[in-house]
Amino acid sequence: MTIRSMILGVCALVLTAGVAQAETAKSWRDFPGVSNTSYVDASGERALQLSMDIPAPPRAVFEAFATAEGFKRWAVAVARVDLRTGGEIEASYDPKAAIGDANNIRNQIVTFIPNRLLVIRNVQAPAGFPGKDAFQKTVTVIEVAPIATGTRVTLTNTGYGSGPESDTVYKHFEWGNAYTLAELRKRFAGN
Repeated sequence: MTIRSMILGVCALVLTAGVAQAETAKSWRDFPGVSNTSYVDASGERALQLSMDIPAPPRAVFEAFATAEGFKRWAVAVARVDLRTGGEIEASYDPKAAIGDANNIRNQIVTFIPNRLLVIRNVQAPAGFPGKDAFQKTVTVIEVAPIATGTRVTLTNTGYGSGPESDTVYKHFEWGNAYTLAELRKRFAGN
């Protein structure tokens, strides 16, 4: 075996491993019905924007995000919602968690328009959350719009800068927000 054939063999293994890893990587495309209209704004910051049509009226969909009962029905085990500008949504996926726990997720409510819009900003992420500092520089906009078949929900995270930490958080939420939309659809579609 020549040096050249050994190098080509190693390159083939690396390429094959890269393709296999890419095929198993999580993607927003894993969720049929999710639309990705992400963009880069005039300042060069990235905005992650995903949407999905939900078979329910806008009021019901808004309440699924903006009330503790609605949020617990499909997304989290523990939730408290103080729906007001400057209020807070505190939640945990852990059924053993209690309101006030240090590892809960806390989002400040920047503003809202009932049954149409909820704007939040993360103020507390669980310990060890990768990219926490970069995520806390972003704002999440949840838009609820009536359509003939129910409601179109658009989740937009604005303010992603550049660099490894921002890239990590962006990739996390690109898949995570698609998953969230799919779970919301399941909650109302009954499947």
